[in-house]
Amino acid sequence: MEKKVVLTGIKATGRPHVGNYIGAIKPALQLAGETGYSPYYFIADYHSLTTVQDAGQFKDYVYGIAASWLALGLDPEKTTFYRQADVPEIMELSWILSCLTPKGLMNRAHAYKGAVDQNLQNNLDQDAGINIGVYSYPILMASDILLFQSDIVPVGKDQIQHVEIARDIAAHFNRVFGETFPLPQYKVDTATAVVPGLDGRKMSKSYNNTIPLFCEEKELKKLIKRIVTDSTPPQEPKDPDRSSLFLIYREFASENEVAQMRNSYQSGIGWGEVKQELFQVMNKHLEQPRHRYKELMDTPREIDEILRYGAEKARHKARPFLKEIKEKIGYSG
Repeated sequence: MEKKVVLTGIKATGRPHVGNYIGAIKPALQLAGETGYSPYYFIADYHSLTTVQDAGQFKDYVYGIAASWLALGLDPEKTTFYRQADVPEIMELSWILSCLTPKGLMNRAHAYKGAVDQNLQNNLDQDAGINIGVYSYPILMASDILLFQSDIVPVGKDQIQHVEIARDIAAHFNRVFGETFPLPQYKVDTATAVVPGLDGRKMSKSYNNTIPLFCEEKELKKLIKRIVTDSTPPQEPKDPDRSSLFLIYREFASENEVAQMRNSYQSGIGWGEVKQELFQVMNKHLEQPRHRYKELMDTPREIDEILRYGAEKARHKARPFLKEIKEKIGYSG
């Protein structure tokens, strides 16, 4: 049976935090380990250019994302792991798709509408500070998805619309030029859709409530102590499924540890003790990846070689399919 293509893009706009790991990296690595899938995981550096416009920072974020995935167990031999900018076929397809995409579809994209609404609330011109990259972002994402004939695209809830737009664009192309693109399906892991941050809200750099994935032990312990809890006394039973601490704990602990912690919640345990246990399991889980991450960041040439290798694998699939697409639209070169 032919393997299904599963594709995930990782936007390089900062160093990964625990929310990124639980919500995206961990489930993607689990999918990569299943035999029925052919995984394509890429660093979405051209997407990042809409907001990151400092050359040094841009390069550092790309290396940081690559090192994080590799340190956490991504196998370049079993996955196709590449940098978006190293696969020029993506950009060529993006222009082709742009010429078939109605402007009205882009007007309805959530990110663009949200930016416009914020400008209007601040009594600014509706397009103030919005570059064309932000506006046409969903088309480039559609190109990322469709070029590799993706079957499944794991996303967060806020990214579902991008996959739906890719489907709309693909269906329109198929109607105009004949059956070409399979229609991708999104996959949302509802159990990890919202990872709580230090203040109880969704963990996000914009809220400044994140736990950096590879911070040092002392900082990790300090940040865990800052996680907001309620005033329930230690001896009182607590609901683990409504606890930010437990929701994070279960992603790093073994099944037995999770079961024991659930019992401790139900029989009564102090928040200070829970935080200490959370630090222990997180630090143990991240100890080796933290060391590997530092090694990779100190040897960026190794990262470059891995990404080049992945780009060649990606282009091996992309080149012939783009040729087929161009022939469909009438190109005969």
